Amino acid sequence: MESSRSPAKKARVLEGETRTSGTSTEYFYLPLTDALKMINAKVNLFASVSEIREPRRSRGTDYVLTLKIRDQSYSALGLSVNFFAENTTKLPHVRSTGDIIGLHHVVMKIHNGEFYCVYNKRFSSFALFEGKTAESFSAYQTSTGYKATDHDNEFLSQLRTWLLNYLHDAVLNEYSLELNRIKIGHCFDLICKVLHLCETSNSEWVLFVWDGTDTPPISFTMELDNEGKTPSPLHVEEFSLSREVLHAFPRVGTVLRVFANKYFKEVPQLQGGGHWVKLCNMVCELQSDMWKGVLQPSSKIHLLSDQDDTILHRLKMYNDRITSKPKCQPFMSFPQPSDITDTDFRHAAFATLMDSLTHPEVTHRCKCIVRVAAAYPWRGEDLRSPVDGHYRIRLTLEDPTTRIHAYVYREDGIQHIPGIFFWWLPNK
Repeated sequence: MESSRSPAKKARVLEGETRTSGTSTEYFYLPLTDALKMINAKVNLFASVSEIREPRRSRGTDYVLTLKIRDQSYSALGLSVNFFAENTTKLPHVRSTGDIIGLHHVVMKIHNGEFYCVYNKRFSSFALFEGKTAESFSAYQTSTGYKATDHDNEFLSQLRTWLLNYLHDAVLNEYSLELNRIKIGHCFDLICKVLHLCETSNSEWVLFVWDGTDTPPISFTMELDNEGKTPSPLHVEEFSLSREVLHAFPRVGTVLRVFANKYFKEVPQLQGGGHWVKLCNMVCELQSDMWKGVLQPSSKIHLLSDQDDTILHRLKMYNDRITSKPKCQPFMSFPQPSDITDTDFRHAAFATLMDSLTHPEVTHRCKCIVRVAAAYPWRGEDLRSPVDGHYRIRLTLEDPTTRIHAYVYREDGIQHIPGIFFWWLPNK
């Protein structure tokens, strides 16, 4: 931004000037690095919103909202802006991170070595514009007293170009991961859709999130001899989800459970599901040999617009996947599942376990590619019941969409149990 200004204009900008000529007002916008030098002065800024906090009550009677902003000159850390208003309707309602804000007459401050600026409801004003994907120069929200100028469009264009060239390639792609690339203990950002939200008995939140990809398969560490007393759990959350909730889940792709403490004030806004978010600085760990996401004290939750470029790209990849027969199969089975055994429905289409769980009829005949996570009994000499002599076995099956218990009994046991043990070789 700075390099495009003439020396005369640059000199006026460094003073943070606002000039009125007749009925028009000119606002000279400072790059954020220059604004840091103007402590206790009123400045005008044009920048991209990089973080959105939840509005809260101030120590007085006002509401306060904190946004973080950045531009070409100050992109790494971002600058905090504290907005004060007597009610929340007068605060900025940013639709998505990456949107652009124009600020007039905000005051630069420093506290304990950290720079920030304050929006004073008596003399400051703001305008919000769509971010990098937009072409319109019209603001979607303006405060009372905001006066647009002709050169606002120039700054909008410059910031949108920078967002496309810098933020998407240099920041998003380096640190953000899809669920199919997660690793244990690795800190990352996840752009995902919150499908459901519930609360645990320990006052934690559980977010059920999805991005259309499959989590990687993991090695099983469970003790097989304990299966009789303590069956392998089917999910990491303490309460089973209702059929109604499961029916709303996508049939393909992993729904990851992400646990968050009560200090995340953004979580209640996600009630009802359907919100796209960016979960920043989260980690993944294993619980009962299943993936589990965890939001740390340093984690952030950013609300995203449905029209965000990354979300549109995620949805396109998912649509490509579900319209392709091979891609509907779990990623772990590519390029083609082994034909080590035969089935009665060899030419049937593949389904997922989530398809089966949410099937409207009691009986669902399907063909699934699954892993056997556990079996009980698992020793060959114990497969016949000592009571009636029939074969019986309880299998714990999983695919990327869910985990279930499956029971093989009597005639089915005679036909299928030998094949099951042929391709499932447990490690004692």
